[in-house]
Amino acid sequence: MAAASQKADEPIVDINVTPLVDVCLVLVIIFMAVAPMALTLGIKVLQSKAKAAEGKASAEENVQVKLTEAGVLTVNGARVEPAALPKALVEALFKSKDKMVIVTADEANRVGQVVDILDTAKQSGAAKVAIVKSETVRVRGG
Repeated sequence: MAAASQKADEPIVDINVTPLVDVCLVLVIIFMAVAPMALTLGIKVLQSKAKAAEGKASAEENVQVKLTEAGVLTVNGARVEPAALPKALVEALFKSKDKMVIVTADEANRVGQVVDILDTAKQSGAAKVAIVKSETVRVRGG
């Protein structure tokens, strides 16, 4: 043993690793407990794939929410005030086949605006949400 060969008046020079191992094990346990909760937060958004619409409801049968550059909201073509969006989404989702909300936004829109619409859609009962980029063509001078 290393301690037996040491004289009584010599200082202890060996590093005690036990506290370090204890702290590391506690951190691992904390991360294992917190990791599943961290993964469940957020909004799941559908990724578009080729031929994704085959055998499913067409885009016209889903709820279409459009946000213009000026901040004007429309639900299935009807203009809606931001305060009335939850009610309009509930009514539109009731008539929808797949309970899917497709949000169309412009490049100039803030991400926060789009996330608020997605969150409102999920709270209103949407089973699926998707984001579509507006198809307006911009000519950039060079």
